[in-house]
Amino acid sequence: MNQHESSPRTAASSANIKREVFALRAYSFSAYSIQALLVSFIPLYFLSRGISEQGIGLIYSTGLFVSIFANLLTGLASDKLRTIRKILSALLLGQLLAMGALFSLENFSFICATMALFYFCQTPMNPLSDSLILLSSQHTGTPYALIRIFGSLGFAVSAFGFGLLLKEIGSEWTILVAICTISISLLLSLFLKDYQGKASSIQFSGFFKLLRQKSVIIFFGLVLLVSISHRMYESFLAVTLRHIGASDSQIGLALLVSAVSEIPVLFLLGKYGHKLRELPLLVFASLMYALRLWLLSEIEDPRWLVLTQAMHSISFGIYFATALRYISGLIPDEFRASGQAVYTIIWTGVAGIISGVLGGMIYEQLGKAVFYQTATGIALLAAIGFFLYSIRRNRQ
Repeated sequence: MNQHESSPRTAASSANIKREVFALRAYSFSAYSIQALLVSFIPLYFLSRGISEQGIGLIYSTGLFVSIFANLLTGLASDKLRTIRKILSALLLGQLLAMGALFSLENFSFICATMALFYFCQTPMNPLSDSLILLSSQHTGTPYALIRIFGSLGFAVSAFGFGLLLKEIGSEWTILVAICTISISLLLSLFLKDYQGKASSIQFSGFFKLLRQKSVIIFFGLVLLVSISHRMYESFLAVTLRHIGASDSQIGLALLVSAVSEIPVLFLLGKYGHKLRELPLLVFASLMYALRLWLLSEIEDPRWLVLTQAMHSISFGIYFATALRYISGLIPDEFRASGQAVYTIIWTGVAGIISGVLGGMIYEQLGKAVFYQTATGIALLAAIGFFLYSIRRNRQ
């Protein structure tokens, strides 16, 4: 009798897991489509409205500053309230309201304020989504990378597809496309499942005590070094391509190549990454960053520079997925979203501000070669740091 009863239950459980994994993958695809719009096409929309490059830079700098507070607040709120899904839905609703407000705004100050609200609701999306996916893997048995891969796919497909669409209908329709994409993501977020359990009285003093541990401080310090080198590359890639004579299509192709190159690496990490130790992988990824950045300092042909974007897979692809996996062991589950928030604050906010200020000065005063050589040195320093950190952890 028990044997007959267990079979339908097993089948129902398997069907539920498949639905959960499908919902996570569909949501990841759609959420990263918003990222493609934000990186590639919203700046062009502002240009079409007569906002200068300096004005666009101010808008984005405001976003980096706001992201520091947004990530920390939403991470702490998520851990306190024991929900990620509801916060994701609320953030998407906030993005929808901000994008809708942009339609009728003409004053630059109001546009800046509205985009600050948008960034407050947008920048915590990735760490919260990553936290949800990492927690889901314990219930579904599907590795993080095999869900996150659909985010890379969504970014790549959208970067190409939105480019074709907006070329036909015009940049002035970018906000409407963004509203549609955010609406789809909001709808899909309602089908996600929370994996954090019921609300409980978490003592955040324990979380801040955890952040004061020597091993945690060292790890996040090394993350900051890699993040600065990555942000130096990311912030000035389009500028570099333009300075060496790249066309708009080559700049778009560079973005597409980097996004597509992530997919096979994330797939392989999802299948076999658990067999490899995280810290040696982080050493390797940091060395690949150094090689990639050194090549950027030497290359003067935009076609070769576009080809180097395929190295995104063995630098960013390996580093990002592996760092998240390591954090999942370093930070207890009850502080998972807060730990992800700290990681994102370092990766996006702090590193973005340092690379923007320091990198901008070096690029303007000393030129492209010295700029990328400096980034190469920072990546090499991170590789040495991860190597020594690995030896220290092994001894412990």
